[in-house]
Parts: sequence; C-alpha cells; structure tokens
Amino acid sequence: MSATIADAIATAARVVGVDRIGEYQVLSLRAPDVARRTLPGQFVMVEAGSLLRRPFSVFRAERDAVAIAFDVIGTGTRWLAERALGDELALAGPLGSAFSLDPSGPVLAVGGGYGAAPLFLLAERLRAAGTPAHAILGAAHEARVFGSDHANRTFDSVTVTTEDGSLGSRGRVTDVLSEVAGRTKATRIAACGPMPMLDAVSAAARELDLPCEVAVEEFMACGIGVCWTCVIGLHHNGDVTYQRSCTEGPVFDGRAVAWG
Repeated sequence: MSATIADAIATAARVVGVDRIGEYQVLSLRAPDVARRTLPGQFVMVEAGSLLRRPFSVFRAERDAVAIAFDVIGTGTRWLAERALGDELALAGPLGSAFSLDPSGPVLAVGGGYGAAPLFLLAERLRAAGTPAHAILGAAHEARVFGSDHANRTFDSVTVTTEDGSLGSRGRVTDVLSEVAGRTKATRIAACGPMPMLDAVSAAARELDLPCEVAVEEFMACGIGVCWTCVIGLHHNGDVTYQRSCTEGPVFDGRAVAWG
C-alpha cells in the first residue's frame, strides 16, 4: 500500500518528546491524524530549519503522536536535535509504501543502525495481530545499535551483531541471518538500513528462498514524486525499470532491486 501526497496531511506538529537511543536522537511530534494513518515503513517529511523538509521513517505511531529517529550528520539534523518540548515543526505524512502486514507466518526483521526504527512499528502491529516478529539488529559498535533495550520488549526474539564485537556477536547481520531464519521458522524478511546491507540481506533471502521486503535509504529532495532524485532500479521481465523511492517505495521487493 502506498500513500500519495493527496493522502498525506500537512500540519504543524508540536514536539512532545525529546529522547536519545544510543547515539541517536528521537523526537515525538504531536500529529494525531498522521499517527492514525501511518503504516510501518511509511515516512514523514519534517521541517529542518532553513533547508528543505527532510524524510524520516516513523519509529512509533501511537495515540496522537509520531516519533522519528535520526543521526546528527548535517545542518538540518543538527537543527532538529536542538528542538525543545513545545516547539512546532511543519510536518507532512504519512507518505510512501508500507511493509506487508501479512499474518501468514513469523517475520524476521533485519535492521542496521537507526535504519531499524520502522521495524519496531512493524513488529508492534504484527504482534498485535498475533504474528510473531523476530529481529536481527546490527551496527559498527554498541552505541550505534538502535534500541537494543527496547527491542527485547518489542520483538519475540532479538539477535545483535556488531562489527567490533562490543555487543552481541562479532560480525554483520548476514553472518547470522540463515541461522536465525531457520531457528525462528521465518516465512519472510523485512529489512531497513544502509543500502549495502540491504543488498546483502536481499541476496541472503534469495539463497534461502524467502520473500524479502526492504525499505531503501535513498536521498529524497521533495518526498512527493516530483523531482525524481530518489529513483531506484528494479528488474522486470528481463529489463531494469526505475521507480521513485518516495512514491512507489520506500518499501520494495529486495530480490527485484537492481543493486549496484
């Protein structure tokens, strides 16, 4: 399911929560109509100072607020990190396509860094409907793993990998993917994180013959399908076609993406 700009709600969202998870910032924004409509994997466009609005996956959507998680890596995210309770931000959403909520069997969610954020909302919705959700969370080191403490309350099981071995097992998410998929009897994979990780997870899913949805992290300038800066190649009938991450995506069939 995809949401277009016609479906999105533009609003002034008040900051009602300012938190940190590891090295990441989390802002909770009061936007009741957006929160009610948001599906796991969709995103919102949020004011970022004097710059264009920035896209952020939704970490939580509950009651009257949506929460976004981000790393401070530039002028826009630095400005957002300086917001305080009560500040108002221009926000539009929800936008883009969502993860499937198919209840047919256990789902294995694979997240890298703060890219794991939308997988928490996915797990909450799946488990509320009686579908088990398991997680593999990975990052370079402990502080870069997103929400390992929260994950134990959100997923049926959690496996953590870090490249330096500071938390969980040493290595990458794909090093444990096959074993975890077998142990949890996963019937499909949902992943979000850096593009090289999504490429590797999609390849592993193909070897395991498991469906795999990925929420891609492509740069989006407009977020509404106008600028075509976020296109991604997809294999289709022997050709490569291009679709926009902000409208047809950000959730795609990982096995169809023309990685690299």
